[in-house]
Amino acid sequence: MSDTATTTTGRAPSVYVPSAEALATVLAPGERPARPGPLAASLTFGWRAMLKIKHVPEQLFDVTAFPIIMVLMFTYLFGGALADSPRAYLQFFLPGIMVTSVVMITMYTGVGLNNDIEKGVFDRIRTLPVWRPAALVGMIFGDVLRYVLAAVVILAVGLVLGFRPDGGAPGVLAGIGLLVVFSFAFSWVWTFFGLVLRSEKSVMGVSMMVLFPLTFLSNVFVDPSTMPGWLQAFVKVNPITHLVASVRAAMGGSMDATNTMWLLLWSAGFVAVFGSLTMYRYNRR
Repeated sequence: MSDTATTTTGRAPSVYVPSAEALATVLAPGERPARPGPLAASLTFGWRAMLKIKHVPEQLFDVTAFPIIMVLMFTYLFGGALADSPRAYLQFFLPGIMVTSVVMITMYTGVGLNNDIEKGVFDRIRTLPVWRPAALVGMIFGDVLRYVLAAVVILAVGLVLGFRPDGGAPGVLAGIGLLVVFSFAFSWVWTFFGLVLRSEKSVMGVSMMVLFPLTFLSNVFVDPSTMPGWLQAFVKVNPITHLVASVRAAMGGSMDATNTMWLLLWSAGFVAVFGSLTMYRYNRR
């Protein structure tokens, strides 16, 4: 009985084969999804970075707890020695520690990139039909949220402790905007190191060797005029010095045109040099 269909007709059941016209209709080029543009692809990868924070909220420790510890420790440790009181020192110090904390966490862009490379994630991403730099740009877009969050946390703690910016809300927004612009540009330095170095520990080690001299040998904690002449020469050309002076002026209700100009030039230079080196390395990896 199991062979009834075959014995009744004398042949095997026929198989439907679509015609060329039917295949052309199904696979018509006009019905294929449009290729995403550079901005759309970058925002998609930026959303991926934010989803990683959602699933691993411990990643926010460095943009919440760390800035709070920095503000409290330096305000009450050095405030009485360097100024009349911790509150008076806070007026000078808070824009600087905001810059230090945010610039410090830019290194995690390179650490995250190196981790994705080690896991093979970027090998799969590179096979997608999207704008080549989209994954890198999107990763930095996602980190911009971390920069803003860290700045807001520091500002909130400062306001509780007595910090009162003379520039008001517009000055604070302008200062945070300058900080985010610089941090976005500076992140390209760490994307390059994330591609070149072999492990995330190496990325963190090199990052600390660069960041500690830049942030501590600047105008973050004290007025550079109190430093030896040879050290002032370095401090004056330090990009962090230009950034702190610009943010401090904006929050104070004024504008430091010279330092802001140097800040924007440094930012453009980081993107032009390290962005190009990153893409060169990324395309040939």
